[in-house]
Amino acid sequence: MCDTCGCGHNSDDVKISRPGEEDNIAFIPHSHDHPHSHDHPHAHDHPHDHPHSHGHDHPHDHPHSHGHHDIHEHDQHDISSQRRIRLEEDILGQNHLNAERNRGYFEAKGVVAINLMSSPGSGKTTLLEKSIPLLRAKRPVAVIGGDQQTLNDAERIDKAGAPVVQINTGFGCHLDAEMVRNAAKKLELEKESLLFIENVGNLVCPSLFELGEQLRVVIISVTEGADKPLKYPTIFERADMCIINKTDLLPYVDFKVEEVKSNALTVNPKLHFMELSAKTGEGMDQWAEWILSLSPEH
Repeated sequence: MCDTCGCGHNSDDVKISRPGEEDNIAFIPHSHDHPHSHDHPHAHDHPHDHPHSHGHDHPHDHPHSHGHHDIHEHDQHDISSQRRIRLEEDILGQNHLNAERNRGYFEAKGVVAINLMSSPGSGKTTLLEKSIPLLRAKRPVAVIGGDQQTLNDAERIDKAGAPVVQINTGFGCHLDAEMVRNAAKKLELEKESLLFIENVGNLVCPSLFELGEQLRVVIISVTEGADKPLKYPTIFERADMCIINKTDLLPYVDFKVEEVKSNALTVNPKLHFMELSAKTGEGMDQWAEWILSLSPEH
C-alpha cells in the first residue's frame, strides 16, 4: 500500500501491455511495495488492557495507574507518525528522482509529454481519439494510458491510429514516474513525439506524483460541479491548462463556465482555459493548434 495517498499499490498488481498482448503482460517491479507493517504499534497495546492480570478484584480506578500507559501510547503514536512522514518523504523523493530521469529522456528525444488528469468520465479518452487524427499528420503521437483494469481505452486509442501502452494499476489510484518510465521503454518513442499520458481518473492523487511531464492539463466536463476547483484545489493549482469539455451539453445542465473559471483562478491565477466538445469537434482545432505549438523548451 502507498501510505502517501492510501492507495493499494502492489508490485504484482501493476502491469503494462499493448493491445493484443493480454497473454504477454509485463509486470513492473514497483517501489511502493514498502515495509509499511512497521507502522503498527499493536505489539505494545495489550499488556495494560486486562484488569484481571493484577490479581485483585476491586475496581482499578487509581488515576496514577494509567499514567505510564498513556505516555507510552502517546510516544508510540509519535513514533508511528514520524515513520509515516519519513516514508511519505521517501516515496515522493524517489518519485521525483524518477520523474527527473524521465524528463531528461524526453528532452533528449525532443518529446513533449503532457499529463492529462481528470475525474472519471470527463472525456479524456474521447479527447485523445479526436486529437490523434488532427495531430499525427504533423507530428508523431503516442499515448500511455492509466486505468486500474482493462485495455478498453488502449484499444480505442489503437483504433484511432496512435501507438499506445496501457498501465493497469490494480488497486492503485494514480500513475507514478516509475510506471511511466517502464511504459515509455515499451512504447519506443519516435523523436519529437507528442506523448499524452492519460492518468487514472482521480482528482486527488495524480496531482502529487510528477511523471516527468512538460505540461499538466486538467479536464473538467460541464456535467460536473463548478466548485470542483475549490473542492480539489491541488490538481488545479499544479495544472497549466484547464479543458472545459462537453460544451455541447451546456443547454441541458446547470453549469456556469465563468463560475468554474473564477473558482479555478482562485487557486491558480496563471491557469489557462480552453472550452471544447470532443464529441462534436467544437473547439478541437484550437486545441490541436495549441498542442502543435508546444516544443520541448516550452
